[in-house]
Amino acid sequence: MTISTKQIKELRDATGAGMMDCKEALIKADGDFDKAVDHLREKGLSKAAKRAGRDASDGIVELYSHGDGRIGVMVEVNCETDFVSRSEAFRTLAHEIALQIAATSPICVKEEQLTEDVLERERNVARNRAKEEGKPDNILEKIVEGRLEKFKDEVVLLRQEYIRDGSKTVQDLLNETISAIGENIVIRRFSRWELGEHSQEDGEE
Repeated sequence: MTISTKQIKELRDATGAGMMDCKEALIKADGDFDKAVDHLREKGLSKAAKRAGRDASDGIVELYSHGDGRIGVMVEVNCETDFVSRSEAFRTLAHEIALQIAATSPICVKEEQLTEDVLERERNVARNRAKEEGKPDNILEKIVEGRLEKFKDEVVLLRQEYIRDGSKTVQDLLNETISAIGENIVIRRFSRWELGEHSQEDGEE
């Protein structure tokens, strides 16, 4: 049977498991949401969701410089304990997040941090472009929303494709590390600077 992207996203949001794991679980469960959740629990892949509510106040501020000093990134990544903050796995994740930000120039960590002004501007750009392309009026808004989702995939850090593995998102990478480490991890905030350009900062989670 065909599993929709919406089904996969709903399961990922509920369990914190990776996109590919969610798709596999839904296929094995013939599209049954509850059975797919049970399948992920059996594999231990829904641990990240259970830890999401825990306080994460320890961590690290990772600094990264790229291109002989032309791009600089500062990102705060939090965890629950000092012990984990000093672990190789956690520090590797923080470094990978800094690399991701340097390479892809996101504008915020989470979708909820996108302002309505930014979203409305992108809707207008997408609508005008669709009209110029001669798209029929009856599907115009569907096209606009599709392009808006693509925009979010490009500028929201957690929705971006992971630069080392296009089959997973940064959220998937985060969830995998949470499951492996056993603590909640939060990408709190970041700043990105590029020589000759304005600084780019997001809000706090």
